Amino acid sequence: MDFELDDDQRAILEAVEQLLERHAGVERAVALQAAGEFDVDLDRALREAGFSDMAKQAETGWLEAALAVEAVSRAAGSVAFASEALVAPALAQAGEGELEAPIAIVSANHRGPVRFAGQARTLIVLDGDDVRVVPLESGDAKPVASNFGYPMAEVAAGVRGRGRSLAPGSASVLGRHWRLALGVEAVGAMSAALDQTVGYLKERKQFGRTIASFQAVQHRLAECAISVQASRWLCLEAAHHAAPAEMTATAVAYTMQTAEQVFSETHQLSGAIGFTREHDLHVHSMRLQALRLEFGGVFGHRRAVVEERWGAA
Repeated sequence: MDFELDDDQRAILEAVEQLLERHAGVERAVALQAAGEFDVDLDRALREAGFSDMAKQAETGWLEAALAVEAVSRAAGSVAFASEALVAPALAQAGEGELEAPIAIVSANHRGPVRFAGQARTLIVLDGDDVRVVPLESGDAKPVASNFGYPMAEVAAGVRGRGRSLAPGSASVLGRHWRLALGVEAVGAMSAALDQTVGYLKERKQFGRTIASFQAVQHRLAECAISVQASRWLCLEAAHHAAPAEMTATAVAYTMQTAEQVFSETHQLSGAIGFTREHDLHVHSMRLQALRLEFGGVFGHRRAVVEERWGAA
């Protein structure tokens, strides 16, 4: 993998970021979160611009799709873009055809609300080696208030058992690409949270100096920055190679461990205001908490590394 983006990749990323300047941002995310809403306009704009289909095109692929997902996450987009750009195309390539978006994904043993389930038209359920695709109807998922920064909903009893089962082998495809999507989303949220914290510390003064000028603070920020960059390139390398199982699980296990570090450090370094809704940090930091809980969490990702390398016990 080349660590420098080529001209086409830079142009794609610039186009995504220009679209996000018009249709995303922290202020928009805060308003949508307060209403528990999904960003319909951004979802439509990304789809109409063709960014949801990049993994399917001959000229682009999984890496370009991952770069777009990272940008949407960094801009606090309140859309299920990761599942549409990184998961649905993988199932389509496996011969499962097109899935109606928006798409929500859940493990059969997951308890609690599901990201985007209230707005999704399709629910993908991973149940061991079985993958079911469930068309959602009105009343199948009830929106619930949440501090996670995403629209969340409780899926009604019995819904996860409906739908059609996909072909054998689909569970592996879904697992690899769902894992990748979570990792790339986390990288975008971590990058934004760290940028917000650095910006705040450059302005906030203590003892007549900006807090960012203290060496101990700089060391902590540097450690976070190194870990975030390592997470980013691990996830992008996995995307470049079309999400191989062990590589992807390794990348995402490391990324979710970094997410815990970044959540803790950014809130501590921001002081009391970092724990309030006045400050923008919560928009991205709370999303990290939601992402860390999905698909078995960091221990689930680590377990996947072990199973891929040495086999299941």
